[in-house]
Amino acid sequence: MAFFWTTAQEKRLGELNAAESQRSMSFSALVDREAAFKKVEQQLINEGKQQLNKLRNETKRPAICLLEARLVEALTGMGFVQVATPVILAKKSLEKMTITDTHALFSQVFWIEENKCLRPMLAPNLYYILKDLLRLWEKPVRIFEIGSCFRKDSQGNNHLNEFTMLNLVEWGLPEEQRQERIAELAHAVLEASGITEYHLEQTDSVVYGDTIDVMQGEIELGSGALGPHFLDGQWGVVGPWVGIGFGLERLLMVRDGAHNVSSRGKSLTYLDGVRLNI
Repeated sequence: MAFFWTTAQEKRLGELNAAESQRSMSFSALVDREAAFKKVEQQLINEGKQQLNKLRNETKRPAICLLEARLVEALTGMGFVQVATPVILAKKSLEKMTITDTHALFSQVFWIEENKCLRPMLAPNLYYILKDLLRLWEKPVRIFEIGSCFRKDSQGNNHLNEFTMLNLVEWGLPEEQRQERIAELAHAVLEASGITEYHLEQTDSVVYGDTIDVMQGEIELGSGALGPHFLDGQWGVVGPWVGIGFGLERLLMVRDGAHNVSSRGKSLTYLDGVRLNI
């Protein structure tokens, strides 16, 4: 008869970001399991303390902040301009993205007033800015934003209610170059993130319709779209474009081989991926 971790032990190992090999151990006797748990737990605690000491004495900044800085450097080096837009979003902006009270995403929105919410995505604000920049600047127009978004997402190892998005869009490139360009942009973001293994997959979105997802295994790292798009007319813009969005916490989770995305996000429980109750 084989013995496996108890539910409580499994949860604790997950909190401490145990590797898959540690979380899938089995034992021939209960006494062996208890001894192994104490050993593995202490090993993970020591590793966490080392990581916290490294943060204090060397890096000084959590991984998510360092990743944001690397992405800003990479994208501005490619000619993209960073923008910063409000976190509070008007209900009309969501309606222009087809998100009305009958839409699947509507129930996931954090409403703070009858007609205002915390943004569940960056796209509405980027559309709003683009309609003016396309008038003021010569094409191609390249912009990006990195910032918090909020959704009542299904809780789990890959979801957060508050998460950090990178959205970038390039407007005005030749239409025949769109597929190649979105692959180039995905590669640039993942290279800056320290991720080498991924693939692109054609799929569909409840907002954008046909999309090009950036996947590692079964985990979606990002999602891209090509224009002209049926949403463009809502914002009074026309022309070919490519856009792609990534969740920074998921990028870090995949890069670091972490067990859950919560350890990589904004948190009072984790710091730089380390559970603080150690």
